[in-house]
Amino acid sequence: MILVITPENPVQNEMMVINHLFREKLDLLHVRKPGMSIEAMREYISRIDPDYHCQLVLHSHYSLADEFGISRIHFRESDRQNVPDHFFDEFILSTSVHTIDCFNELDARWEYAFISPVFPSISKKGYGTDSGILESIQYRKNDRSGLIALGGISQHTIDAVFTEDVDGAALLGAIWQSEEPIQVYTACRQCALSL
Repeated sequence: MILVITPENPVQNEMMVINHLFREKLDLLHVRKPGMSIEAMREYISRIDPDYHCQLVLHSHYSLADEFGISRIHFRESDRQNVPDHFFDEFILSTSVHTIDCFNELDARWEYAFISPVFPSISKKGYGTDSGILESIQYRKNDRSGLIALGGISQHTIDAVFTEDVDGAALLGAIWQSEEPIQVYTACRQCALSL
């Protein structure tokens, strides 16, 4: 599974790229726009082809889920303890972790978790340079939730990710800092499918 996370700040041709990624068989798009108002988020989602709304994952403004037929919601690691109980019945939930031990403690109510940073970040210079996450994945004991690698993943590093015990990879900087985002995505997808 390949996921893409939206850029925090607007990128030229962002909506065109998003809709094209879905046409290229993108599995899920995480809509992460910290600081965006609910009105701006409503406008943002409305510019994504409605056929793909079921493949969106909201990181904020969860009240928009019903309005747009979105069934997936993501919670940061620090917010996981505050999830309303009814959300577990109403939505498909994902979260983030930064250690394999934390991932191993998740219960089956979490469909998957991002684990990061796997490699030095592309979008946040200097972040993840000393990460041992990739090596720690060998200690995975949790098969109740999917494990999605995040951080520094590109067409040049994705093969190393899929040789580990992961269920997918998430792309951020490799897509949004590229002059050819669709080609980067398709190269990553082809690599994942060939392993």
